[in-house]
Amino acid sequence: MLSTVVTEAPAANMTPDFEVRLQLDPDKVLHSNHQLMDLVRDKFSVKDTVKMNVQFLDKCSNEIFKAGWNVRLRVVQPKPEIELTYKKRYDIAGGNIEAALAKANQDGFTSKSDKYEAQVEWGYKKQTLSVSRGKKVRYSGDGGTDLPGAAASRDMLVDKAPGKFDNYKGKNWGTRALKEAVVFGPVHATRAIGSWRDHKLYIEVWPIRSADGSGWQYFVEASFKVGRRDEAEAARGTLLKELQDKGWFLPEDALKTSIIMERYACP
Repeated sequence: MLSTVVTEAPAANMTPDFEVRLQLDPDKVLHSNHQLMDLVRDKFSVKDTVKMNVQFLDKCSNEIFKAGWNVRLRVVQPKPEIELTYKKRYDIAGGNIEAALAKANQDGFTSKSDKYEAQVEWGYKKQTLSVSRGKKVRYSGDGGTDLPGAAASRDMLVDKAPGKFDNYKGKNWGTRALKEAVVFGPVHATRAIGSWRDHKLYIEVWPIRSADGSGWQYFVEASFKVGRRDEAEAARGTLLKELQDKGWFLPEDALKTSIIMERYACP
């Protein structure tokens, strides 16, 4: 009697949502004290502003970052917890989102990876696919937006590390790297919460150490999320035009994580 071998069909690609991210010129939208100008707040009906504190962990050699991952701790006021995020990034070439999703599929990120979120980050010229897994940890620190030091941060991230990160380049690769990691940061940012054309819109101000280490460079980013590519494309074009008309638009992409990894590097 012949036996029948049933081959399971390959899992489908993940379905991403879309986050549009556009840069604003800090010289045009910030006061001298680096707060958002009222005309910007009024334009986007800003009702609330919260504080954030962000730091990344990696080895001095940037082993995790060079493998396409970043590992982050973040506190967003007034939430009583630390957000841990393990994020894998894939460059999108020529707008070919499906190719990036297929590459992620080869790495094991499929439609069955229901604990991971896929998102296309859509800036001025650059698109990036991110696949992330978030965890939350209560932390009895000093309150506010304080983050733990390197040792406690390492312990949290090792304890909560998901398998797809930990075993990405061999068994326990991720946690072994984290045990030797140092802190890149922290960066104390603010997030203004407003609205634009029925979308919740964030305007974040990130003071990041300047390239020469003598001061601060301010990055101002407006962002919103939508579910579909066509909706993201249309809304992005409309917002970009409105920012240009106001004279606020900065025609460049700010790769904040990469900048932080460069400017907060080990001595």
